Amino acid sequence: MPRKEIITRKTKETDIELELNLDGSGKSDIATPVPFLNHVLESFARHGNFDLRITANGDINVDPHHLIEDIGICLGLAISACLKNKEGITRFGHIILPMDEVEISISLDLGGRAYLRYNVEMLNEKIENMSTDLVEDFFRALVNNCPANLHINKNVGINSHHIIEAIFKAFGIALKNATRLSGSTSIPSTKGVI
Repeated sequence: MPRKEIITRKTKETDIELELNLDGSGKSDIATPVPFLNHVLESFARHGNFDLRITANGDINVDPHHLIEDIGICLGLAISACLKNKEGITRFGHIILPMDEVEISISLDLGGRAYLRYNVEMLNEKIENMSTDLVEDFFRALVNNCPANLHINKNVGINSHHIIEAIFKAFGIALKNATRLSGSTSIPSTKGVI
């Protein structure tokens, strides 16, 4: 059974269509007016081996915040819909990922409880038209709509571009591991449901 989903979200602030295939090959087609976000979402898809297509527009003349947060909402909903009752998944994923001077640790539980621990210090700056503090908002929206328990820690690093790109790569790999099919048909919980 294919683990694919299309999510659309249209508000007064944003217009998004997102298509996710958890069992893809790392292909992506990302079109938003935030070039750096496009770049890191492509890295997420490539390293997670997901197929991801996003077409999104929004009121970035005000600020990219609404668009970035709403894409996080859509990605969280798509992950949840692809996994349905989470039967047969591994459930947990983790990685320590180096990228140049940066090292990022991510641990993930798809156990149905929304929680984000974002322990990432960065210079309060923009990369192109994207404020670096919007990365936390993106992941908060994602975990609240998946729902997932996600811990993101910056162990070391200075360059904001490297830090954010490493976070998205690491999240892709951790999600790939957590959504991997274990060969079992059971739900990975002592409760019998997630």
